[in-house]
Amino acid sequence: MWLICMALRCETVGKYVLPVFRSLVAKELIATHKLTQVEAAQKLGTTQAAISQYINSKRALKGAAQLSNVLPKLQEMARETARRVVEGKLGASEISVDFCKLCVCFSEEEVSKISQDFSI
Repeated sequence: MWLICMALRCETVGKYVLPVFRSLVAKELIATHKLTQVEAAQKLGTTQAAISQYINSKRALKGAAQLSNVLPKLQEMARETARRVVEGKLGASEISVDFCKLCVCFSEEEVSKISQDFSI
């Protein structure tokens, strides 16, 4: 039973929270740390086109309204991840570890609320 719950938690976070987190990190790298889209893409291990879509809110942030209960926590984690990326303490291959921390940083109630908010 525990493994099933863990898979569901990771699936929920991966499907709904992770894209918003990536978008927030990209925006933080561009706005706060003054990286170009190409530099941000290289540091995040993605494409410049993906960064452009994050910056212009064409990707991921459409669902941010449903994440209002966890958005402040998510923004703080994104700021910290971006800072560590810029300082060279976190490379593209290690960023996935920070992404995985999303699964464990939210309470069961928060994950349940996210699932409910995105239900059809």
